[in-house]
Amino acid sequence: MPADMKRRHVFISHHHKDDAHVTKLTNLLQRAGYDIRNSSIRAKPANQARLDQGLVKERTLKRLLRMKISWASTTVVLIGKKTHSRPWVNWEIEQASMQGKRIVGVFARGASEENVPPAFNKYGADLVNWNTDSIVGAIDGTRGGPFLGPDGSPRAAPTAPGTTDC
Repeated sequence: MPADMKRRHVFISHHHKDDAHVTKLTNLLQRAGYDIRNSSIRAKPANQARLDQGLVKERTLKRLLRMKISWASTTVVLIGKKTHSRPWVNWEIEQASMQGKRIVGVFARGASEENVPPAFNKYGADLVNWNTDSIVGAIDGTRGGPFLGPDGSPRAAPTAPGTTDC
């Protein structure tokens, strides 16, 4: 690793059909000088078929995911068009929250506000559009701006159920 590269251990929570966006995200960050170590599961087609057919026990998969989330300092939720409907993404966000991880949302190109997972609205620390500086600042916790929508415009931060904006 070159001396000027900054290493970050992340878990990228995503819908498996968005694997190409995961590659684009890690490439974008690499061009920005980051060595991203992603511990998320990106199953090869044969393994994905085993998962889809229920041939991997749920408790085994949960144990593996908990270990992978625990290794990372930040959980990045890659928000694609169907992310909000994926039960595993919501479960991963909840696990990251229980482990005290920073949870950052990144809108993939083409995603909308409606694609934000319910668990992210409850536990998310930052939400940004597909912009290198915004993503890096969100991962590092230095961005200091409002949540952003998919087009980069400011968006109100969600309020967790049971809290008020007082």
